[in-house]
Amino acid sequence: MIIKHTLLACALFVSATTVAATTPTTSPIIKGTNYLSPYCGCCKEWVAHMKDNGFELENIYQENLTPTKIKLGVLPGYASCHTAQIEGYTFEGHIPAADIKRFLASKPTRMKGLAVGGMPVGSPGMEYGDQKDSYNVVAFDDKGRTMVWAQHN
Repeated sequence: MIIKHTLLACALFVSATTVAATTPTTSPIIKGTNYLSPYCGCCKEWVAHMKDNGFELENIYQENLTPTKIKLGVLPGYASCHTAQIEGYTFEGHIPAADIKRFLASKPTRMKGLAVGGMPVGSPGMEYGDQKDSYNVVAFDDKGRTMVWAQHN
């Protein structure tokens, strides 16, 4: 009888351990602020993409985004339709959430943020059927120098 109870206890322990090990843990929500035009639908689609990937963005609607972009160091060459600030970094345009997470995890000290200039078809928020443009996500510093952070085809 003692052996039977011991075996049952072991089986229950293994079962409980397996369930605990396979239960997904939730990542902490990453919070930030997103500046966008009240008239832009693709910006709202990008915000939905970010939410689906663990971000919570406070949206601040502005008629004129240029002063915000200048303040946050976004140069015209890589400007897009919305600008986010997350954990002290600037994120311009339709950047995939995975690229932002990788950037935040690496915490680059020399770089100010990431940008996807323009509005490439197929980028998050700019989906159009199965059409996709190739585009680069660039990291930029406070002097406007850039380097390719990610490439998407």
